[in-house]
Amino acid sequence: MALPNIFTRDVATQLVNRLQQLTPETKPLWGKMNAAQMLAHCNVTYELTYENIHPRPNGFMRFVLRNFIKKVVVSEKPYSHNSRTAPVFLVSDEQDFALQKKRLLDYIDKTVANGAAYFEGKENISFGKLTATEWNNLFYKHLHHHLTQFGV
Repeated sequence: MALPNIFTRDVATQLVNRLQQLTPETKPLWGKMNAAQMLAHCNVTYELTYENIHPRPNGFMRFVLRNFIKKVVVSEKPYSHNSRTAPVFLVSDEQDFALQKKRLLDYIDKTVANGAAYFEGKENISFGKLTATEWNNLFYKHLHHHLTQFGV
């Protein structure tokens, strides 16, 4: 079963509506992050896509990521609760909820504006070239997982 298409305004609006239900006090159903940390964590996906602020994985790590981790990240299979994350995604310091939320909303809007065609064959810093479907799964599945984690 295909995941909802994050490149469409309808699906993006559904995700935005779920994000709008979050408050700084919203508690997770599992995991250690608070709501602001979760938003910052979700922003890393878009930072890796749009910004040049994270180091590229070295050759050995890219081999591991492309051959063992990629299929987990870009498939339609949901993440399990408390699954491990890459070090670049770890957020343990305090975050500004409003700032992180605005950044995430802006990234979602930018992704919709760019559309699926922009992502077809686009290079991912960790996984190499991905199809638009793989990018969709990467974006949607991660957001859905964490919004579900916070009960929205």
